[in-house]
Amino acid sequence: MLSLPAKVQVFLWLKPVDMCKGFNGLGDLVRKSHDVFEGDLFVFIGMSRDRCKILFWERGGFVLDYKRLERGRFQLPRGSSSEVEMTSTELSMLLDGIDFSRVKKSKPWLPPKKSELRSRKGDRQGELSLI
Repeated sequence: MLSLPAKVQVFLWLKPVDMCKGFNGLGDLVRKSHDVFEGDLFVFIGMSRDRCKILFWERGGFVLDYKRLERGRFQLPRGSSSEVEMTSTELSMLLDGIDFSRVKKSKPWLPPKKSELRSRKGDRQGELSLI
């Protein structure tokens, strides 16, 4: 599984891109709506949907990863906008050729709210415990 720092965002372009585009061509697409130098990942899928490029900035230069599926096609999520934000897990599934839109996700765990915490009698003073 691909693991990225929490602050790194991943943006998938939903409109197919000419895979002849390199650093400058893809960077120009990104600059219209994002700061390309923030370290985020920008994912582009080719017109035949069997090729993918990922562009990102890393300490003094651009990096361009390129993947071609030998079988199958990249499954793109539906969306009305030109791009969609995705998680690193979704990116891993996309790169493996998995249709992540059909994968059922469990509800994420969130820490309890202050109203759900209370101090118990008999507990050490100042400690909070879950209800």
